[in-house]
Amino acid sequence: MKIEGEKIEAIFVKRLNRFEAQVLLNQKEITAHVPNSGRLKELLIPGAEVILLESKNKNRKHKYDLVFVKKDLYLISVDSSIPSKLAVEEIKRGALAPFFKEYKNLKTEVKFKDSRFDIGLGNSERIDYYLEVKGVTLVKNAVAFFPDAPTVRGTKHLKHLIEAKKEGYAAGVLFIVQREDAVIFCPNWETDKAFSEELTRARNAGVDIFAFNCEVGVDDIKIKGKIKVLL
Repeated sequence: MKIEGEKIEAIFVKRLNRFEAQVLLNQKEITAHVPNSGRLKELLIPGAEVILLESKNKNRKHKYDLVFVKKDLYLISVDSSIPSKLAVEEIKRGALAPFFKEYKNLKTEVKFKDSRFDIGLGNSERIDYYLEVKGVTLVKNAVAFFPDAPTVRGTKHLKHLIEAKKEGYAAGVLFIVQREDAVIFCPNWETDKAFSEELTRARNAGVDIFAFNCEVGVDDIKIKGKIKVLL
């Protein structure tokens, strides 16, 4: 997946709120938009090297988005809009085969009950497979954890995937780790017990649980490989 636009290196200063951060750019402190509502506290540390993406929308409040963080030897994508777009692109080009190869049609933002799932797959106008995509940025000792902040919405998604499965649909959750240093995925029991319990119930109900890590570059992000899921 190509990441279009001009990228500029900066230094993280502090998080102002969920969607704003103060950064040092060319020796001047500015406010950048953070396209991720997660805590990111292990990544957004004062002094951390970050990469900003200049917005094409000249009427926006902030000129830059904080989209990458450099940590150790790795570049980490923190833009929460990337995983669903990447999943769509990779499924369409067959990179996630054999997991979804039997489906010829793909729709995005599909409704089930009062939830909206990222992807719906089928072989006609009917949706046969509901797939929710979650982006993961938190990794400790090569283990990826989700979520990094409590997610009531995420838990509701899991409940509805279980309902979809009971009604005869196929259903799955796709965790995309937006970095390449993870080899295992686990739910974050310490941060969100309710989500973690519901993910276990989903697996036991037959909902597919997938996790993949990514190769991340400033101009390109792609799926690297499937990693082990431990519940």
